[in-house]
Amino acid sequence: METTSKIYVAGHRGLVGSAIVRALTTQGFTNLITRTSKELDLTNQVAVSEFFSTEKPEYVLLAAAKVGGIMANKTYPAEFIYQNLQIQNNVIENAHKNDVKKLLFLGSSCIYPKMAPQPIKEEYLLTGELEPSNEAYAIAKIAGIKMCQSYNTQYGTNYISVMPTNLYGENDNFDLETSHVLPALIRRFDEAKTNNLPSVTLWGSGTPMREFLYVDDLADACVHLMQTYDHSNEIVNIGTGEDVTIKELAETIAATIGYTGTLEWDTTKPDGTPRKLLDVSKLHSLGFKHKISLEDGIKKTYRWYKENNPVK
Repeated sequence: METTSKIYVAGHRGLVGSAIVRALTTQGFTNLITRTSKELDLTNQVAVSEFFSTEKPEYVLLAAAKVGGIMANKTYPAEFIYQNLQIQNNVIENAHKNDVKKLLFLGSSCIYPKMAPQPIKEEYLLTGELEPSNEAYAIAKIAGIKMCQSYNTQYGTNYISVMPTNLYGENDNFDLETSHVLPALIRRFDEAKTNNLPSVTLWGSGTPMREFLYVDDLADACVHLMQTYDHSNEIVNIGTGEDVTIKELAETIAATIGYTGTLEWDTTKPDGTPRKLLDVSKLHSLGFKHKISLEDGIKKTYRWYKENNPVK
């Protein structure tokens, strides 16, 4: 991509999309195209077709998606599969129709089998059953990967797919019903500290292990791959290659916030997948490694949360 290339970032207000815009801007790219969901409904086939034919972006980073944590995925599976399939179908098809030079599709580590060997290699895709709690979302994302691969095979397009691990950071979702675990813990411990609560009860046993990547590292990886990784049907994991237990995560967040109450665990609530650690050896071989530690990332996220008051 040239610094003047016309680059469309789909989902630019979200956690991932906003980080990609920051990364591109920092690296000197000056011709970015963005649309809010009110300006362009990506589930609307006609609207997306008109947008692409009018704007003619040269490059596309597809970060737009309906996302959420365990509770949201269990509660709204129809919305997760329908909206994500519609967004992907419309953007990828119209990228092809309008001769987009390269597209990057963002999947998710939940595409891998629930009981996949650890760490999870890219080739484990479709080798076992999915985690039931987010199956609808995972199937939509798998369809997006296969769509990119199919267009590459049939039309010779240059569409690449990346699989991020659990993400967090600036512009995260802190809604307790729909957020992922890390931002939810930040909000809960902050409110517990403010209200002088003696204890906080958390879901599950605290024993599952998770990997967390600060979203600005993901954005830098995406820009790096747009510049260096071409014409491949092989997906690329993006993560840190390091994980912690949910209990360790909770204790780190509580310490960062300064909450000194007791942590209690409600084992009647689901844990989800026991462990989910990505093998990032391919990413490292392609010349990229994350820079921001979990502790520093949590501090940055908490600072943003306090400064921006995203929960009204």
